[in-house]
Amino acid sequence: MDVTLIHQKVVWVILGMGLVTYVPRWFPLVFLSRRNLPQWLVEWLDLIPAAILSALLVPELFTSGMPRHMSLWQPELWVAIPTFVFALKTKSLGGTVVIGMALFWLAQNVI
Repeated sequence: MDVTLIHQKVVWVILGMGLVTYVPRWFPLVFLSRRNLPQWLVEWLDLIPAAILSALLVPELFTSGMPRHMSLWQPELWVAIPTFVFALKTKSLGGTVVIGMALFWLAQNVI
């Protein structure tokens, strides 16, 4: 195969990936930015980030192994609890990340 043909395919794949990433973000922004959405829809949309974060965190914190089973003795769960409390009290993203990383390091290396 010709090297320029491979490079051309790579360029088309990257452009295609960019398009399928950009269009779903652009479409609602353009068509919904000039409209007044009902209040119930705005309130419902505000819950999406928390729902996504919960869907990502809960399986990682409360389950382990393959197949997945409930495990409450994972260091990730015990580190997440004081990190979450710190985040609620301080509202500091940077501080929360540092505290979480430090506690996780302690759980892995010291305890």
